[in-house]
Amino acid sequence: MAGSGTAHLRGDKALLSVEDLVVEYPAGRRGAVVRAVSGVSFDVLPGETLGLVGESGCGKSTTGRAVLRLDRPAAGRICFAGQRIEAAGERHLRTLRRQLQMIFQDPVASLNPRRPVRDLVVEGLSVAGAPATERSVVSEAVLAQVGLGDKRFKDLLPRQLSGGQAQRVAIARALAVAPRLLICDEPVSALDVSVQAQILNLIEELKAAHDLTVVFIAHDLGVVRSVSDNVLVMYLGKVCEFGDAVQVYDRPAHPYTRALLDSVPLTDPDRGFAGPALAGDVPSPLAPPSGCRFRTRCPRAADRCVQQEPQMREVASGQFAACHFPLVEERVDDADVTAADGR
Repeated sequence: MAGSGTAHLRGDKALLSVEDLVVEYPAGRRGAVVRAVSGVSFDVLPGETLGLVGESGCGKSTTGRAVLRLDRPAAGRICFAGQRIEAAGERHLRTLRRQLQMIFQDPVASLNPRRPVRDLVVEGLSVAGAPATERSVVSEAVLAQVGLGDKRFKDLLPRQLSGGQAQRVAIARALAVAPRLLICDEPVSALDVSVQAQILNLIEELKAAHDLTVVFIAHDLGVVRSVSDNVLVMYLGKVCEFGDAVQVYDRPAHPYTRALLDSVPLTDPDRGFAGPALAGDVPSPLAPPSGCRFRTRCPRAADRCVQQEPQMREVASGQFAACHFPLVEERVDDADVTAADGR
């Protein structure tokens, strides 16, 4: 389950559990901070793919970086395979990171421009002190797995690769250390549409072949639906909704999720978008609205939304939303109450 300040229903079984995560950055003014992530909680079971979605600046990439301690959390707990990441020392963290790898948004920028492909994909093994013979064998194997087995690729530099080829190298680099968890941060957004499907299919194939658990971060809702088991929707640093991908897409509970789905362009250009455009701009994270952070743009906002911050609650079986007035909510009817009471 996911939430803010809520218990983890699956915490004992989860490979990754994040609880009340807070990430802050100095804002340039004296004492001012931007709270990029504000009390985010979720867990991921082994073998699952969790999709993180939301507008740019909502905190989804920061959340992924915090899981690997690339950004240090200000508060909260991050537990991977029973080990605390946020409290780990540098030596222990270096060991843990072999089990957690990240694929970044800009594949070329994430690769050392001076090193050939054959060396790039085993950088992690080099840091770990693996012998040259092992690095050579692994380099050849992982390049073959990502479709770059042709010998001509081994000596190329990143600038000589296409965007899709560079992303395949980045994926091979992540696989070389045999991780258990793969965090994909917008892995196809910088690629041509024709290449995106190839990379998505490759990630799915490698996930199955290597028994990977995946956190997939993206703003493209269609991409997230195609690869995710569960979806976590974020807005202005907080979780809005969590649930099974099909359930969330077919019956969104939070008005923000509904607005995101309505913003998807239809295949027929004459029909425009799936629904009305979301009104207003995202508020400043330096001064988020009181109560519900989405209330300044929400068509269902009421006085309660101004005065009281909504908490994550189950609005349908396995589906959670932080909303006072969710779009879907299962209610127990009088007959069920009577039967439960034995009357």
